[in-house]
Order: sequence, then structure tokens, then C-alpha cells
Amino acid sequence: MAQRQFAKASITEKAERSLRSGHPWVFGEEVVSVAGEYENGDLVDVYSKKDRFLGTGFINDVSKIRIRLISRNANDRFDDEFFRRRIRWCIDYRLAVIGENEDCWRVIFGEADQFPGLTVDRFGDVLVVQVLSLGFERMKRRLFGLLIDVFAEYGVRIRAICERSDAAIRLKEGLDEEKGFYRDPRLDPDFDGKLIIEENGVKYGIDVLNGQKTGFFLDQKFNRRACAAIARGRRVLDCFTHTGAFALNCAAAGAEHVTAVDISEDAIAQTRRNAALNGLEGRMDFVCEDVFDLLTSMEERKSCGYDFIILDPPAFTKSRGTVGSAIKGYKAINAKAMKLLPRGGYLATCSCSHFMTDELFRKMLHDAAEDAGVQLRQIEGRQQAGDHPILWNVPETDYLKFYIFQVV
Repeated sequence: MAQRQFAKASITEKAERSLRSGHPWVFGEEVVSVAGEYENGDLVDVYSKKDRFLGTGFINDVSKIRIRLISRNANDRFDDEFFRRRIRWCIDYRLAVIGENEDCWRVIFGEADQFPGLTVDRFGDVLVVQVLSLGFERMKRRLFGLLIDVFAEYGVRIRAICERSDAAIRLKEGLDEEKGFYRDPRLDPDFDGKLIIEENGVKYGIDVLNGQKTGFFLDQKFNRRACAAIARGRRVLDCFTHTGAFALNCAAAGAEHVTAVDISEDAIAQTRRNAALNGLEGRMDFVCEDVFDLLTSMEERKSCGYDFIILDPPAFTKSRGTVGSAIKGYKAINAKAMKLLPRGGYLATCSCSHFMTDELFRKMLHDAAEDAGVQLRQIEGRQQAGDHPILWNVPETDYLKFYIFQVV
């Protein structure tokens, strides 16, 4: 076998400690030197200042994250079989933790699966891919073909691959935003991005080409199931409903009535369609309004009428610099919900921001309960579903906090 010929990057002791602890990133200022020729997006071998091999990763001088490790084995050869093996590991893991009867799950979760900057979601026979790093951008067509091949080994014929690399963060990698379908003779050339999926026994119409991110938020799968278990016979207010996932799970589980709220007219329209798809429109109503305004109005009227409130807001912060203002936003909606609920009512609340740590989120909830003059009895504390695995020592993979309380 031919000898590997990669440029050699030497890094600081601080970066070495980080890599040895399990983190895959080397930042620009942590690279001491690079010996040998390379282009941005190439693989380079990473060494300590004492010339010890630490791993191999994609280099990009444009990015703040200059090197993203994909291997720590000096004997790895990065051919098609290497990536096929990695994809098989990802699929086998999901089949184990999600179950063989489910066909909607995250196939690849970036750094947690040793594919830094790459996300792949599966919706039955459709894959949705987001590429956020230059290394995988340069080899994405090769990867798309390998995904088709490997899924075929599991008896799944992939019908379409939709790329949703339309994220502004790509600009920091020196990449343009991209969106569209991967064309391959094995794929359906007429697929338009619209399909119906099923999760927890609930059907959803989604649009993988034009919906948010990859078209549907798979990470709350089991949290929705946990809410459904409490919802039977209750009046539920689902705030920030998006496509109605929490609302529909509660209605399908036998809630007396569910109100789905979102500021987006498109989201409410899709929620209506999803309710009709499941024959649940008679148990639901739909409100297009800002959640802050709605909760404030209810508080002023001292009228709620619900005994279960679900708060699933978008990320209020995407950087450390805005955490303070995000805490105020989270506290405001949670305190209002706590005040509105009757004693014995239930609250499900979450944050999907990595920067809003569990410690900060719990403190915010304590403060909100104090302001509302209530006590919280915790029923469950949860995180993202197992197809979005948390890789210890890579805190960026740990982002979803989800709690269910009874207000007492």
C-alpha cells in the first residue's frame, strides 16, 4: 500500500491537551507550523511539539477552526472503504438506539460521529445533508454516492438526496450557501422535496428542500412521546409549535384540547395540514401570534384555561456574547407560563442552544419559579434523542435541555 503523503502540522501544548482529551478541533492560533504543501480542504497529519502523532484532519486556513480531526489512527487510509465503514458504524448505532422499526433519524451527527461539519438526516428513503466544513465540501459527491451504496446494503433504496447547505456559518469556511438535489442515475429525478413521514405514530407533511434546516426536528422524538404520556384528558397549550409536533403528539394521545401557537403563518398552515392528515383537527385550534405577546395578554387577563403548557422556543442565543439576553427571554416566557398554570398543572420547557448550558438553564428556571411564586416538582429531565449522541469532552454536541415539571 502506498505511503501516506500528507503535510505535517505542529500544534501548541494547549491544543495537544484538547485533542488528547477527545476534542477534534485545532484553532488557527494553535497551529505552530505546517511542513509540506497542501491546499485548503486537504488532509494533514497533526503532531505535538515533541513530534508525537495525534491524528489526521481537514485543514482550512480561512476558518477559525483550522483543523478538524477525522482520525486518530496513523494507519488509516482514507479511501472509499474507510468512509463506508464509518457510515456503517453510524447506521448500526442508530438501529440499536432508535430501533429497526423507525425510519426517521439522524444518520450522521458531525463531530459526535467523527464527521466534523457534516449532518445527514434520514426520512424514510430520502436523505437530507448539510455540509458545513470545507473538507467534506470537497468530497461530498463521493460521500453521497457512498451513502446510497451503504444504505443499499441494509435493504434501503435511497430515492433522493437533498442538500441543505444554506447556512450562513458556511461563509466562515469560505464557502457559499447551497441548496438543491444531488443528481445520480439511481435517484428519482422528479422528487420535489415534499413527502409524508411518520414518527411516534403521527404523520407529518414536510418539505426537505424549503423547510427549516433539514425539514423536521428529529431530536425531540422521545421528548414528544414523554409529553404525550401526560397529555391525556388535559388542555394543552403548545408554544412555538413549528409544524405542530408536540401538539399533534398530545392530541393523538387523547388530550381534551390542544392549542398550537406560532408567529409564522406558514408554520400554522402546515400544522393545520398535519392535524387534518391525522384526523385531529377537531381536537385542536391554531393561533398565529407572538408567544411573548400571547402569554402576556393571558397574564393581564388572568385567564389561561390550560393545565399543560409546552415551551419549545428556537435558540435564543447562538454565541456566548448573547447568553445574558437569552436568559432574560427564557425567564420571561417560563415565569409567565408558571403564573398561568393552575396548581397541579404541568410545564414542559426546553432550550436548544449549546451556549445555554444545563447549569444556566436550571438556574433560570429556579429564578422564574421564584418570580412566579410557585414551586416546581420535577417529573423528568431529558436531552436530545440518542440519534444525536453527546460525545463527552465535545461540549458542542450537548445542546438540548428538556424538563417536565408539575407546578405545586
